[in-house]
Amino acid sequence: MKSITIKGSQRESVGKVATKALRNAGMVPCVIYGGNQPVHFAAEEKAFKSLVYTPNAHTVAIELGKDSYNAVLQDIQFHPISDGILHIDFFQLSEDKEIIMEVPVNIVGTSPGVLLGGVLNLNQRRLKVKALPKNLPDFVEANISELQMGNKLYVTKLPTKNFKLMHPDNTVVCQVKISRAAMKAAQEAAKAEKGGAKKKK
Repeated sequence: MKSITIKGSQRESVGKVATKALRNAGMVPCVIYGGNQPVHFAAEEKAFKSLVYTPNAHTVAIELGKDSYNAVLQDIQFHPISDGILHIDFFQLSEDKEIIMEVPVNIVGTSPGVLLGGVLNLNQRRLKVKALPKNLPDFVEANISELQMGNKLYVTKLPTKNFKLMHPDNTVVCQVKISRAAMKAAQEAAKAEKGGAKKKK
């Protein structure tokens, strides 16, 4: 999985007054959990754009002076009106411990059902995976090459190399639904066939 580097500085004071002052200065207060003790730091809000405002999944290399931490985004809070970032929680990665995180679904192939007029519905845009940090995938590949009209693709059909999918077996990733146009065409074809059969009689 690709990594994004974020440079920040450790916070000496974590009270409400200090936090408000940070936000007023365009900084985002953050915490890294998962280590021996929580690490409080702050970084400029623009530093998080490539991490937060993207459909892709990334690990994060957090550089705080001489110290560096590998982590994943765990929780984020936005301002209800301005949508500015209020606070971010990170979880520190350990090379020998599995982690659960969401990654995007990448559709590949061409569905025969779609070629016949069906509509592809993506039920799950992201899926939870469990893996060691080195095995975290950038995305989960969903091949729709065998999906006929009305077919569904379940998580059990997805390739899972060195990671596990944390979803029930009956979870539908995507499906090909019959479009209104295709349904109308089928109905008209059926009527025409029926009419033709009557004339033959």
